[in-house]
Amino acid sequence: MSVSGGLNGQPLLIAGGRVVCPDTGTDQIADVLVQDGRIAAVEPNLTGPDGVDRLAVEGMVLAPGLVDVHVHLREPGATHKETIRSGAQAAAAGGFTTIWAMPNTTPPLDDPAAVGYVRQEAKRWARRGQGGARVSPVGAASRRMAGKRMTEVGALVEAGAVAVSDDGLPIADTGLMRRLLEYTQAFDIPVLQHAEDLGLSAQGVMNEGSVATSLGLRGQPGAAESVMVARDVRLAQLTGGHLHVQHVSTRDSVEIIARARDKGVRVTAEATPHHLALTDEAVLGYRTEAKMNPPLRSADDRAAVRQAVVDGTIEMIATDHAPHHYEEKDREFDDAPFGVVGLETALSVCMRELVEPGLMTLNDLIDRMSAGPARAMGINGGSLRRGMPADIVIFDPDGAWVVDPRRFRSKAGNTPFAGDTLKGVVHRTLVSGEVRYASGVLL
Repeated sequence: MSVSGGLNGQPLLIAGGRVVCPDTGTDQIADVLVQDGRIAAVEPNLTGPDGVDRLAVEGMVLAPGLVDVHVHLREPGATHKETIRSGAQAAAAGGFTTIWAMPNTTPPLDDPAAVGYVRQEAKRWARRGQGGARVSPVGAASRRMAGKRMTEVGALVEAGAVAVSDDGLPIADTGLMRRLLEYTQAFDIPVLQHAEDLGLSAQGVMNEGSVATSLGLRGQPGAAESVMVARDVRLAQLTGGHLHVQHVSTRDSVEIIARARDKGVRVTAEATPHHLALTDEAVLGYRTEAKMNPPLRSADDRAAVRQAVVDGTIEMIATDHAPHHYEEKDREFDDAPFGVVGLETALSVCMRELVEPGLMTLNDLIDRMSAGPARAMGINGGSLRRGMPADIVIFDPDGAWVVDPRRFRSKAGNTPFAGDTLKGVVHRTLVSGEVRYASGVLL
C-alpha cells in the first residue's frame, strides 16, 4: 500500500474495528472508508465502491493518528543521535501521524532556510517511500537561541514554522517573552516555553529531595519550574498571547495553570509519558536513562500531573522525544545529557498508567494524544470526521510486547522503560491515507 490508502491508489475499506474518535463522539464497532487520502465515511456495515481494497481489523482499535507537539529530531547537526527520517519513522511506528520538530539543532532553526530544510527533508523521504509521520518545524524564538533578540517570526512562519520556542532552554528574558506573546498573535501561533528558572535550577541534575540527597546529586527544586510558569501566565494574561507550557512536572505548576485557565488566560499545557509513569526513585542506581529535564519528581507531583491530564487541565500528552547516542548516556550521572526517547512507547505507557488502572477511558486518552493537541494548536488532524485527512492509527489494545530498544526505529535507545512488558501493539499507521507503518514494517 502506498497511495490513497489502498493498493494501486484504490479506495480502502478498513472493516470491523472499534472506531474511537473523541472529536465526533464515536466509540463503536464500525467501518472506515478512505478515498483520495481523506475520510469518506465512518459507519457500520459499509460496502464501499467497486474495486475497494479491504482491510479487516476485528478486535483492534481504529483512532485518529496521534499528534506530538514536542519532538527532538536532532537534524541538522547531530545526525548520529537521530535524523528527520529516523525520527519520523519512529513516530509512525508509535502511531503518530503528525509531530512538531523542536528548533535546538545545530545550527538552530532560527532562519527561514533552516525551517524550510526540515519541511523539505521530511517531504523528500515521503516521496521516496521512506517517510513516516508528517513533520512540522518549530522555529527558534530567539536568534541563535541566545535569549536576547527575537527571530524574524513572520519569515519563519512563511517558511513553515508552526510555533516558536527556545526549547532546551527557557525564554528567560521577561521583556523578550512579552514581545513574543504580543507579536505571535499576528500569526496565530503559540509560544512554547521550557519553564525553568536557571538561577533556581542551578545546574541540578535531578529532582531536589531525599533521593537526590541519598545519591549525593545536585537537585532542582520544583519551584524552578513553577516560578517561571507563574511569570509566563501573567504575561499571557497581559498580552492575550497563546502560551504553551511544555512538559509540566510539578503540582504547583498544575495549580497555577488551572487558576489561569479559570481566568480565561490563553494557556495550554502538556505532560510527558515519563512524568506520568515515573518518580525520582527511578534514578536510584544512578540510572542515566532516567535523567531528563525537567527531572522526574515526587510521587505527589506525579499524582497531580496525572489528575491534570485526567480532568483536562493539561489537555495533551507529548513525548519530549530526546534521543542520545548510547556512549553519551553511558557516563557518570552528572556528565550524561538530559533526555529520553518516547515515540515508540508513548501509547502503551499511557495505556498502562492511565487506562488500565481505570483513571481514564481509552476515548479520553485518544483525546489527549490526538484530538486534544490538534484542537489546542490548530492542527488539521485528530479526527475521523468526513473530509478530514485520513490520518489513522490501528492498534491492538490487548497485544503485549516487551520494550527492546534494539528494535526501535529511532536511532537511539535511551528509554527508562527497557524490559517492561506493555500492552498496545500498533498494527497500521496511515498518513493522508498512505500506509507508513504496517505490523513491524516501515513503508
